[in-house]
Amino acid sequence: MSARLDHLVVAARTLEEGRAWLENRLGAPLHTGGEHPTFGTHNLLLSLGSSYLEVIALNPAAPQPPRPRWFELDTPAMQRRLSAGPALIHWVAAVDQLPPDSALLSPGVLDSGVLGSEVLELTRGDNRWQLTVPADGSLPLGGVAPSLIRWHTPAPATRLPGRGVRLTRLRLGTPQPDLLRDILKRIDFTGEVATEAVEVYEARQTELRALLLTPNGPAEL
Repeated sequence: MSARLDHLVVAARTLEEGRAWLENRLGAPLHTGGEHPTFGTHNLLLSLGSSYLEVIALNPAAPQPPRPRWFELDTPAMQRRLSAGPALIHWVAAVDQLPPDSALLSPGVLDSGVLGSEVLELTRGDNRWQLTVPADGSLPLGGVAPSLIRWHTPAPATRLPGRGVRLTRLRLGTPQPDLLRDILKRIDFTGEVATEAVEVYEARQTELRALLLTPNGPAEL
């Protein structure tokens, strides 16, 4: 398995709130995304060059899904967190192939509690992909370990218009830095933002920080 950065996940209480927060910080307009019928969410997108950023929120027009929503969006803890404003909560790494669920459940391959015990087939409009999603909707290692995605259709980063925003560093703080480094090694994480540009450090609690260059200068999420 060889993985590369696919996208960053920013969550917000509403898309309108997420759009205003990001466009104010980055000085760049967001692109319309779409709806995720499996999880009752919708999103907006922003090109980062070879990767992209998504703002995701509950879709008030969608019915409650039969399973927990991804990225802990259903949980009281996440709702309290987002009441203080939108936040960078997770990141996703792209792979060319995903092992079946049975392999993700095997301790010798990938820890299901970290990278997800299910491989789901998902859609957004004409986009089609597979994603690792824990059955309870939890964030892998609190959000610092990536979910894994395999695109069936061209990835959004290849189709989004450029807005002059680029990711320069992704900083991942965790009480378990050795475990996170082992995960990145296991998935052979590479790409434009290579392993050396992803800073893993020990922290008392989970921390995600993205450093970007924007039309208005440097910015941090």
